Amino acid sequence: MLSFYFTTVGFYFNSMVTVLTVYLFLYGRLYLVMSGMEKEILEKSIINQNKSLEAALIPQSLFQVGLLLVLPMLMEISLEKGFRTALADFIIMQLQLASVFFTFQLGTKAHYFGRTILHGGSKYRATGRGFVVFHAKFADNYRLYSRSHFVKGFELGILLVVYEVYGVSYRRSSLYLFITCSIWFLVGSWLFAPFVFNPSGFDWQKTVDDWADWKRWMGFRGGIGIQPEKSWESWWEREHEHLKYTNIRGRVLEIILALRFFVYQYGIVYHLDIAHHSRSWRVHFAIFTNIIFFLPY
Repeated sequence: MLSFYFTTVGFYFNSMVTVLTVYLFLYGRLYLVMSGMEKEILEKSIINQNKSLEAALIPQSLFQVGLLLVLPMLMEISLEKGFRTALADFIIMQLQLASVFFTFQLGTKAHYFGRTILHGGSKYRATGRGFVVFHAKFADNYRLYSRSHFVKGFELGILLVVYEVYGVSYRRSSLYLFITCSIWFLVGSWLFAPFVFNPSGFDWQKTVDDWADWKRWMGFRGGIGIQPEKSWESWWEREHEHLKYTNIRGRVLEIILALRFFVYQYGIVYHLDIAHHSRSWRVHFAIFTNIIFFLPY
């Protein structure tokens, strides 16, 4: 049954759940930090008595999360070619940045599978299985991976930075490294993998040409008959086309998912002291009103 599950829709569903778990973890930690609940919890004496538990969780996180995830692949190759060959293949795969590639692929599966669940409209997307020997322009990478990887990568990166600045629970513990290093690796893979695997991606002349092409694409006016490859405006309309034809359930779920950004609003009220330590509902209402009326302009 598990084989049937993972060879059909289960693999894509697990990819989406993995990404959602990262979001829930970071936004949950951010809420604890911004609301002041973390500081109140740490003041309790029973919390400070868990140092031995944290020390026990460090090797457990290293071996279970890291080693056991690659153990099935090592065992499969070992049965076919031997353990030495399997270990050599694993090392070669890491040197070829296979972990970066598959982490980036995780974002692609989670994004499009999640969009299909919310709004429908599943369709085939070509993967380009041939040998890539030509240079992809920056505008092409931006069109392909902006909504699925770059925006989400920046969002997770900002969450990690804010938590690093205001969080204190794991700052003095080595457990913090094992908690966030994998998420930082996810952020780095989503932001830089298209450029690392792009032939001549760091050539200076091609970088200058890509910058000129991107500025021309950003400045070209869209309209009827203008392809997304020619204009940023046409690309933007195509990226949000699914919101025009989705049902009420999809729109409501999109609004609910977008409400997560109001967690940052708690940080503005609680930490930047713009309301002079006032935390009444009038302060939140005033900020919401300013966002609604002034942000579109």
